[in-house]
Amino acid sequence: MPIDAARALGAAPRVEEISWGDRDVRLYHLGIGAGVPATGPAELRYTLESRLHVLPSFATVAGGGPPGVIAALSMPGVDVDLAAVLHAGQSLRLHRPVPAAGTATATSRVVAVHDKGRAAVLVLRTEVADGSGPLWTCDADVHVRGAGGWGGARGPSAKPGPPSGEPDATVERPVRPDQALLYRLTGDDNPLHADPEFARAAGFERPVLHGLCTYGMTLKAAVDTLLAGEPDRVRAYRARFVGVVYPGEALRIRLWRRAGEAPGTRSVRVEVGAAGRADAPVLAAGHIEYA
Repeated sequence: MPIDAARALGAAPRVEEISWGDRDVRLYHLGIGAGVPATGPAELRYTLESRLHVLPSFATVAGGGPPGVIAALSMPGVDVDLAAVLHAGQSLRLHRPVPAAGTATATSRVVAVHDKGRAAVLVLRTEVADGSGPLWTCDADVHVRGAGGWGGARGPSAKPGPPSGEPDATVERPVRPDQALLYRLTGDDNPLHADPEFARAAGFERPVLHGLCTYGMTLKAAVDTLLAGEPDRVRAYRARFVGVVYPGEALRIRLWRRAGEAPGTRSVRVEVGAAGRADAPVLAAGHIEYA
């Protein structure tokens, strides 16, 4: 069995020190499409160090180490082919605003292994804290084709229904033809996003955009459109990756305002499609909680 669920769940947490600076933050922002137009005041908050605001989704790449998907494959009890792996979902909970520079301790462990029959889903949780306390918690859902069927618990399967009513805002964001190559510089070197032969072996016609790049582009669009360009207001963000985006396409991002799940908060429901492919879904059940 390529995944030993008991061993993965029982393994000791992996603890490492991570550091980042404003150059890492600015590179991440460029990787998710910030800086257009280059001298626009709203974009300079993402690209100019003297007025830098950190988009919270930077937390998914802070420290420059392997992203949750790759990190999960190196955990004890997990021995699978990278070509069989997809990033199925990502959640992020902010305990404090992400600083533009810092050093922190990241503690990672597998907290769930779901048997989906023909596939398995691993949940890798990473908790990050510095000398002042917790900073953020990330959960990466990792879908592994052909790794299920051992009789384990199936895990949650309920999915939220489609949003009701017309969206409060709809925006389109172009994906540069070289965007996956730029985003790879944040630390995600999975060849699926650059190597045509590897992409074809994994079942895709050509390299695809990172799910976390779509995730970041979507959060930026919501912050800029409905949160007055104030990323520090974000408290949590989660989404499921349900389809691929190819570099050179455009995202159509639909946003609905909702009541928040926690007292004193509001939320935004998000759905994203590929604009040039009849809005084929690429990100679903998106939920952004904000102050």
